[in-house]
Amino acid sequence: MSDPPPGGKGERIAKWLARAGVASRRDAEKLVADGKVRLNNAPVTHPATFVSAGDLVIVQGAVVDAPERTRLWRYHKPVGLVTTHRDPQGRPTVFEKLPSGMPRVVSIGRLDLTSEGLLLLTNDGLLARKLELPSSGWLRRYRVRVHGVPDQRRLAALAKGVTIEGVAYGPIDAGLDSRKGDNAWLTVSLREGRNREVRRAMVHLGLVVTRLIRIAYGPFQLGTLPRGAVDEVPARVLRDQLPRDRYEEF
Repeated sequence: MSDPPPGGKGERIAKWLARAGVASRRDAEKLVADGKVRLNNAPVTHPATFVSAGDLVIVQGAVVDAPERTRLWRYHKPVGLVTTHRDPQGRPTVFEKLPSGMPRVVSIGRLDLTSEGLLLLTNDGLLARKLELPSSGWLRRYRVRVHGVPDQRRLAALAKGVTIEGVAYGPIDAGLDSRKGDNAWLTVSLREGRNREVRRAMVHLGLVVTRLIRIAYGPFQLGTLPRGAVDEVPARVLRDQLPRDRYEEF
């Protein structure tokens, strides 16, 4: 195990790997625990190991470049892709479909296999983790097509939060946009973004989601970005929307 450099210089390995876009800090710590990280050709055995400028870091046999400046991309995720780097079932992943030349990136939150729309990608794992948390205050907004007849009073009641099968969900703002026969379009906004939260809330109301499109995540919009396209957020916009103290680790 490497000792902290004199004078406190350097950065803990898990944080360094997260900023390099290898994985979230939590997953980076797991990589260390699983013996998959080497520093200067020696196995890393403790997450408190420090990395200094010029050190050689290898993860699962691949050299990892030092972290670059924080970058952010909007991606229009199509249906049929899973938001993971490796899928045990062999399904196609978001990261396999990104344009060539993209650096190593992680997603900010996820969209499931049958969901589509805006997915934010970043080369900074620490930023991803920070902006996934409800404490970031960022609103996720969706257009949702449902089969069934929405009860507007029950939709409005979701704003107080709801408990489904013993799981307490925070406030969900859901409004009816249009209805034709047994199908309707809703706009749904929430801040927690738990796994399949929108779908579970709709099932709780007796509705079946037939299409789910994320149209906004915080200040960033899907807009007219074509399906499958990636668009980098300009550095100036990123600085304006993400002041440094919003994503530095506590």
